[in-house]
Amino acid sequence: MKTLLLSLFVMAFALATAPSAKAQCESDAYTETCIGKLPDGYTFIKSFAIDGESGTKSKVEYSYVFSKDAKYLLSICAGGDNTDGIVVTMYDSNRRKVGSNLVNGTLHSAFIYPCNATGIYYLTFTFNGSTKYCGGSVLGFKR
Repeated sequence: MKTLLLSLFVMAFALATAPSAKAQCESDAYTETCIGKLPDGYTFIKSFAIDGESGTKSKVEYSYVFSKDAKYLLSICAGGDNTDGIVVTMYDSNRRKVGSNLVNGTLHSAFIYPCNATGIYYLTFTFNGSTKYCGGSVLGFKR
């Protein structure tokens, strides 16, 4: 009985002194905002959650199959009109860079990629001076 009480006391103490939980990334709200900002003519395909877990993750990566002769738009939303330092870089199946929202040192909220080869493409989201490490991204296309 003493062992059980001691175990309960130790567990209660450990829970009481545990560090508080970090704020949750509400990426769904950001992706909803991005969907609403898709320009006319673009069809929504997929959304991507960007959760850097308060800075503990340096990158978030996804893959998607793109089709030849389609024009893709990838937009990033992270509160307001800015991207909060979220950089997306697109790579082809050979891991060659084919596009990014960081152009000549300027971060843009979206970029267009005219696909000339069907295949798997990788989307890598990194954080460059981000304050929240949280956002959403939306992929749209048109032919």
